[in-house]
Amino acid sequence: MHTNWAAFAAAEPDLAKTVEERFAAYTHHVLATLRKDGSPRTTGLEVRFLNGELWLGMMPASLKALDLRRDPRFALQANPGDGTGMGGGDVRISGRAVEIADDDTETRRRYAEEVEPPEPFHLFRTELTEVVRTRVEDEKYLVVQVWKPGEPVRALRRT
Repeated sequence: MHTNWAAFAAAEPDLAKTVEERFAAYTHHVLATLRKDGSPRTTGLEVRFLNGELWLGMMPASLKALDLRRDPRFALQANPGDGTGMGGGDVRISGRAVEIADDDTETRRRYAEEVEPPEPFHLFRTELTEVVRTRVEDEKYLVVQVWKPGEPVRALRRT
């Protein structure tokens, strides 16, 4: 089961706000894809939250775009920032990337107007399968919040 960003944000607005803030704090984040042989590949990436979707834009024929065309599964981790502060915690999103075809000119135009990417570009809309936030609470507990489509957020506390 999967859903788009708008449905997640409607179901869990507080967690969605925190996740968006963590991604907004820095420009570059880490995307994990699967290579042809099934081994993981991590690369830097800019992401955008626009019109109820989480978008992944990429340069033409980039290896990460080719990976996603072959196998759409991904994991995306927000840049943790400098030092060990991790303001807002560590956030990760997993899901499937759906490529927006070149002939979907309206979607691509709206994205390009907002983001102004170098042309040409690959554009993927995401379908979420999991959102995770990990943070330290009261300098004592490690708190892991896990959301999956159709389920409420689960919070796990560890000392």
